[in-house]
Amino acid sequence: MQWVKLYDHNPLKTQLADKYLVREWIIDRIGEEYLVPLLGVWDSFDEIDFDLLPNQFVLKANHASGMNIIVTDKSRLDMYDAKEKFDKWLKINHAYISFELHYRNIVPKIIAEEYLRFNVNEPEDYKFICFDGEPKYCWIDVNRYTDHRRNVYDMNWRLQEWQYKNVKHTDNPVPKPLNFELMIELTKKLASGFSHVRVDWYNLQGRIYFSEMTFTSTSGFARIYPSKYDVLLGDMWKLPINKLK
Repeated sequence: MQWVKLYDHNPLKTQLADKYLVREWIIDRIGEEYLVPLLGVWDSFDEIDFDLLPNQFVLKANHASGMNIIVTDKSRLDMYDAKEKFDKWLKINHAYISFELHYRNIVPKIIAEEYLRFNVNEPEDYKFICFDGEPKYCWIDVNRYTDHRRNVYDMNWRLQEWQYKNVKHTDNPVPKPLNFELMIELTKKLASGFSHVRVDWYNLQGRIYFSEMTFTSTSGFARIYPSKYDVLLGDMWKLPINKLK
């Protein structure tokens, strides 16, 4: 992954890492019905007219992961704290922090999306790890903000031994989604043409929504346990050396 960060400068990655601009590409590839409804986009926090937003929504920075505020009651939103966070976040460029160069030319913005309600113990998202356009594994996170658990499955929904970032497995089996095959099909359409990408989805009561595409998960520094599986994943990755010549 460190090699890819330095040498694979496919300009399409910049668009697809942009949580706002990727929406155009998703519409073209699989259709608008798989997008979480967009409520607004702004260049700064001061531009947001909160009177026009519903009581529940999610604010996100378009140029990074984890820079978001989930609003379940607008009247209780701490405006000062939210502004302080986004003013700070919008100044961050991951190209100069973690050398993920495809983030360098993303114009920072704030987007608001419709709030999606998850049930307790329901997977918050499904992250498909893909090589050469083929999904190989899917990891799910459950109760991320309380008793965080993570499972990794192959495409036959068989629980894998290995763990990503050493997060424990769930105590009880997680049922395979009824529309898992459709998720695989959609993932293939988005992953086609890339040596490696992670494609993330939400799946609520059978409704599939696109979440994001990630080309350099945790900038390539997260550990996989046991380490032999890190080697296994590395062996699956055929670096696009010929395409760069």
